[in-house]
Amino acid sequence: MDFKNLFRMQFRHFVFFLLSGISVAMGQNKDSPGEVVIATGNRKTHVHTDEKGVLHVDVSNKDARKFRANGLVHYSDFGARGDGKTDDIDAIAATHAFANQEGLKVKADRDATYYIGGKERTAVIRTDTDFGKAAFIIDDTGVQNRNSSVFLVSSEQQRFSPKGLSSLRRNQTKIDVSLPGPCVIAVTNNLVMQYIRLGLNQDNGSPQTDIFVVDKDGNVDSNTPIIWDFNEITGISAYPIDTDTLHISGGRFTTIANSAESKYNYYSRNILIRRSNVIVNGLEHRITGEGSQGAPYAGFVSISDCAFVTVKNTLLTGHKTFYTVGSAGEPVSMGTYDISVSRALNVSFVNCSQTNDINDRDYWGIMGSNYCKNLLYDSCTFSRFDAHKGVANASIRNSTLGHMGINAIGSGTLTVENCTIRGRSIINLRSDYGSTWQGEFIIRNCVFVPNNGRPGNVVLINGHNSGQHDFGYTCYMPERITIENLYINDTRHPKDYAGPTIFANFNPQFTDETFREKFPYVKTQKVVLINVTTASGKPLRVSENPVMFRDVNIEHR
Repeated sequence: MDFKNLFRMQFRHFVFFLLSGISVAMGQNKDSPGEVVIATGNRKTHVHTDEKGVLHVDVSNKDARKFRANGLVHYSDFGARGDGKTDDIDAIAATHAFANQEGLKVKADRDATYYIGGKERTAVIRTDTDFGKAAFIIDDTGVQNRNSSVFLVSSEQQRFSPKGLSSLRRNQTKIDVSLPGPCVIAVTNNLVMQYIRLGLNQDNGSPQTDIFVVDKDGNVDSNTPIIWDFNEITGISAYPIDTDTLHISGGRFTTIANSAESKYNYYSRNILIRRSNVIVNGLEHRITGEGSQGAPYAGFVSISDCAFVTVKNTLLTGHKTFYTVGSAGEPVSMGTYDISVSRALNVSFVNCSQTNDINDRDYWGIMGSNYCKNLLYDSCTFSRFDAHKGVANASIRNSTLGHMGINAIGSGTLTVENCTIRGRSIINLRSDYGSTWQGEFIIRNCVFVPNNGRPGNVVLINGHNSGQHDFGYTCYMPERITIENLYINDTRHPKDYAGPTIFANFNPQFTDETFREKFPYVKTQKVVLINVTTASGKPLRVSENPVMFRDVNIEHR
């Protein structure tokens, strides 16, 4: 079946009904939250909601012809006031709904300020959108549904569940499924639990998950390899990849923060991107109104279930850190993000920064991710890079990282190049997920300013694994680490400072050869050091725990 021709035929019938003045309902589904009814006819262009909350968009024949001739629509065309006081979310959602139907671009009105209150309404973006210099005020002080995105960037193509795939093998190069074209494939096995978290936010883990790109013949993209063996697949979703690029530009967004109780009730009042091949350029997001308490945020720019997304020339803001009681019954700081990336592939942040000081510890690290492959920071100034439930391949280059530094677990190659890192270590292997990295680290042409210059002992690779906890997988240290042209600014250090170490003391109990790990932790095989210098003049050592790392081959070049 030719899916593209089928879609064109259905679209022509859809337009015929509209031009005949017959109302057409767009039903609610996962990628189109809410219900919108669009009708053209002799009535004046008008937007309203009925008693059930359905959004009705009436478009006059005259206006419809004008919009089509112009090739774009403005929010004011559908009644947006842009005065910073009137809630414009219905007009904004209506504008995008009509633009999506007609294939028109959307452009915000120049110098407008759009107020978006707490009403549960999501504007679905499927065409190029230019927010320009317009301002958007998102008021989270009272919302109907904290999980409802303000904007959803989605595809015309719908998610589906391929049939016939019952298992997978690591590095399998082809899957035997029928596909209409290139797709992002996400698979799960609810019978296997992984990422069984340790610590103050301990949990029982998450179902085994993988995500990768395939072409129409089922060939797996070698840049997004399958990283787990799946003896059984209990869930599978295919997200068709749009071949054209959707552009979203501009926009000055300000969130008036919630003041809800400080618990893990995440707010997702955001721009959610669930379409492949998207470029976001020149967006700004600021936060105001943070007080003595608040619920955390799941990312203002949130990217999931897609591939090939670039965010560039964008200014974001770190959220204030609040505290709650974790699952272990002890006080814990809550993660809260302005960037969230989950089940996504080939996502890049280029020439991006944040409004607040990247070394201000009152603000949480700006980014968090789960189940991703091929993440990139290039020319960014951010407080943190973080991969929670694994990343396969990541690159951080030409960037400056602040107080929370680089945190990761995962596989493949993690490259840090031409960067300045001001965190506690160059790379922190997250101990709550076993400090695991199955692959290689490359650190090249970097400056490390430990703890942003505060006195203390210095480690390059940090982490902890006692060997006594089952994380749902075998834990590894990077098999090979290459460190080339690194300058360690350890000018300020304690009086008894003996010099920096490559590895932290990953397991203080590992003090002699009789120690046995219940769940073995596979150690690094080789470290290559090329031109590593220190401000203190102290030599680089292996670890405060030489027994644990006694078999590591250290090669100086």
